[in-house]
Amino acid sequence: MKQKEKLASPEPQGAWIKPETYVAALVRTRSFRRTHRERPRTQPERPRLLLSTVPFLVLIALLAILAVGIMVIAFPGNQPIQKPKPTSHEPGIAERGWFQEAQKSFHK
Repeated sequence: MKQKEKLASPEPQGAWIKPETYVAALVRTRSFRRTHRERPRTQPERPRLLLSTVPFLVLIALLAILAVGIMVIAFPGNQPIQKPKPTSHEPGIAERGWFQEAQKSFHK
């Protein structure tokens, strides 16, 4: 009799057709897969220097070089000396022959 006690009683015909049974089985398999799957890593196994620190350091170095270059160019000693403007004539007085010179430049 012990053998018969171990056996499950047969399910009635058509029990697998019920939607509740089918949905419950789907939920069980989905939850089983979800709990037993591998979790994705949130951190790499070892730090990746080329992907994190090196580009940052290269960017900082380029900005430092650019800043030093701008400071050297902007230093007042490197600026060209401005030539003094020629003295202008008094307003209302024109030199002799200015009209003839203007006419020559128009005809060229």
